[in-house]
Amino acid sequence: MASQPEILTKPFELGYTYTRSTGPVIGHFLTELREGRITGVRGSDGGVIVPPAEYDPVSCAALTDIVAVADTGIVTTWCWVRQPTSHHVLQRPFAFALVKLDGTAVPMLHVVDAGEESAMRTGMRVKARWAAERRGSITDIACFEPA
Repeated sequence: MASQPEILTKPFELGYTYTRSTGPVIGHFLTELREGRITGVRGSDGGVIVPPAEYDPVSCAALTDIVAVADTGIVTTWCWVRQPTSHHVLQRPFAFALVKLDGTAVPMLHVVDAGEESAMRTGMRVKARWAAERRGSITDIACFEPA
């Protein structure tokens, strides 16, 4: 009977040991969030995209026309989370919602803190609740709340 060959093994931890520049479009968006403002970019069809895309989804051209938008909008669709996990940003029931900010063409996904499910509805007006300490991240918008 032939003996089994020894299998060589080595521990390995996959890591990303580099940093990436956010670039002029996303970098501007994150800087504005830190200052309590929301910006998007105007696409080739004239619509404003938030969060901004670096390239137009229709023409693939670079997008550079940065536009200020309101921190208010409407809920276009939503899903209620009855039992948040430790991974969620809110530790009480909340909604994940697509929020179409005033002045934008497409909605963005975020969290709505409505208090209870019966307070949520499609078409409701919401306003951004800003984080107490902002650092230039999408979490600078702590959540949206009924306006």
